[in-house]
Amino acid sequence: MLKKRLLKKSSGRGVFKNKVDGWEHKSKEYSKLFDETRKEIANIIVGQDEVIDSMLRCLIANGHALVEGVPGVAKTLLIRTLAKATGCDFKRIQFTIDLLPTDIIGITSYDPMKKEFRTEKGPVFTNFILADEINRSSPKTQSALLESMQEKQVTINKITYPLPLPFFVMATMNPLESEGVYPLPEAQIDRFLFKINMDLPNPKEEQAILKKNITLYRFEDYTVKAILNPKKIIEIQEFVRDKIYLSPELEEYIIRIVDATRKNEKFKLGRYIAYGGSPRASIGLFIAAKAQALLKGSSFVTPQHIKDVAKSVMRHRILLNYEGQAENITTDQIIDEIISKVPIP
Repeated sequence: MLKKRLLKKSSGRGVFKNKVDGWEHKSKEYSKLFDETRKEIANIIVGQDEVIDSMLRCLIANGHALVEGVPGVAKTLLIRTLAKATGCDFKRIQFTIDLLPTDIIGITSYDPMKKEFRTEKGPVFTNFILADEINRSSPKTQSALLESMQEKQVTINKITYPLPLPFFVMATMNPLESEGVYPLPEAQIDRFLFKINMDLPNPKEEQAILKKNITLYRFEDYTVKAILNPKKIIEIQEFVRDKIYLSPELEEYIIRIVDATRKNEKFKLGRYIAYGGSPRASIGLFIAAKAQALLKGSSFVTPQHIKDVAKSVMRHRILLNYEGQAENITTDQIIDEIISKVPIP
């Protein structure tokens, strides 16, 4: 239906039809690649299908993911497997209280033998970064990731270095810890396109984990093929940004959803909101819905694609007031109500 509307509005219908058909073909081609990537990840990761899809959406949308889950649910293994299946380099940074910004981005050191200064690049110079337990380090150290996440570059001793592309950060937080941790500043949380909750497996999945787990076997024992490569990922990211169609009506739908988190008196749970989403939430829904459309093999966005990504994009961008925290209200509940009541165009 949407395809017919696009062709009707176009003056050069023949040329435009060829373009639309070409975009549809590309979308299906890329979607098949990600189906194969899922299968490779499933060689190691048991269950967690929605989490895997969310990670792929985030990568396609050229964003970063904040993952929250108790220890032992395979957060580290997930990003490591994703890097292997996409043909990208991977490094892990364990955030601790004594970690310094230079431990992340690198330093300039003096070589007495050559009598010259040289730059020692830090672990941030890679494709995939695992920022493990990011809230265990001080805000100063946490902020060392901000420039790299937003600008895809790092400044060392007043010299700016570009980072390898694609560049994807997965930061983890342990919800059980309350001592010796630093809450992430709202400005830093907002830099993450998605916040993903990684739950415990069900009994059937846990039984499968007993026979296939990284504790008893080495990572190298698993045969994970690289389905993608950095060049292909960048190509797909550009395709999603430029070629996946999102209509003006759905742009207005996105804006109404985010605006509902600010003008919340119309909703039952709205009284529990202290602050709603910023324009970055609208931007996040815009690009994440395009990524979801591609995963589904579509060249255009539907309202359902927006609904599919709403929680991942907005759950960390809605701040609850004290009453909401006391009542154990979750931002997911608020998003569910907003999605159910904001009219679809």
